[in-house]
Amino acid sequence: MEFKHTSVLLEETIDNLHIKPNGIYVDGTLGGGGHSYQIASRLTGAGRLIGIDQDGDAIEAAGRRLEPFADRITLIRNNYCNAREALKQIGIDKVDGIVLDLGVSSFQLDNVERGFSYKYDTALDMRMDTRQSLSAKEIVNEYSEMELFRVIKDYGEEQFAKNIAKHIVNARKDKPIETTGELNEIIKAAIPAKMRANGGHPSKKTFQAIRIECNRELEVLRDSLDDLIDMLNPEGRICIITFHSLEDRIVKSAFRKNENPCTCPPDFPVCVCGQVSKGRVVSRKPILPSEEETAANKRSKSAKLRVFERT
Repeated sequence: MEFKHTSVLLEETIDNLHIKPNGIYVDGTLGGGGHSYQIASRLTGAGRLIGIDQDGDAIEAAGRRLEPFADRITLIRNNYCNAREALKQIGIDKVDGIVLDLGVSSFQLDNVERGFSYKYDTALDMRMDTRQSLSAKEIVNEYSEMELFRVIKDYGEEQFAKNIAKHIVNARKDKPIETTGELNEIIKAAIPAKMRANGGHPSKKTFQAIRIECNRELEVLRDSLDDLIDMLNPEGRICIITFHSLEDRIVKSAFRKNENPCTCPPDFPVCVCGQVSKGRVVSRKPILPSEEETAANKRSKSAKLRVFERT
């Protein structure tokens, strides 16, 4: 299957990266290579791009797409949370820009076998890195009712989380839940009919929640941001596109903390904590897709771009 993915907020991201032709850039969520293609096409001479993705299919497909720039590109199959270590191994300590386009790619959603989408009936999987053992099937069949409730409520912001968790636990008493279709039916039964009629697809929020849990998406983001900012050269920028309010909150808070890390009480006349600002938040408010973009690509509707510049 061809790796199709329409890069969201592409122009806005590339503009905000302030690409230097001889700079070193990291695309930490390579996906279909949309952002990487635009970055690589602006590099010359000593310019380099390092593309990182934990999905083997993404690495393979992006490699084909970025073939014209093979001389200035290095692709690494890994999670962006290991970027610092992965770059050290190829002799790179500091970079001029980093892009993260979070969430699931169109390819992953549309590739039936991967089990990311509620639209197809297939095996429950949802692993972005197929080398890991934990899949959606284990979460659905082995998590306690309380754990399922927490995941669906926190990561899916689903108002019927309690009832959905109860229905899942009851259904698996008879036999393991093995397919997305079976899970769909269970979720549907847990949501009142009149709410199903006007709230979009009943499984959307629960599938999102299970995917986030399966791939530790929020944890990885939270644990990586300080490290990524530390990797930037002076005036280097990190551009992060989020699709979920919890992701956006993590990015906003990490950027703010790196801009103003002072922990002194507000009434102290001078700072004594010794914490020094690492840079500035470029985007006070998130940059949102244009009306044209949301009309052309439904998946861009919830996208938000935030930018931080190192000093």
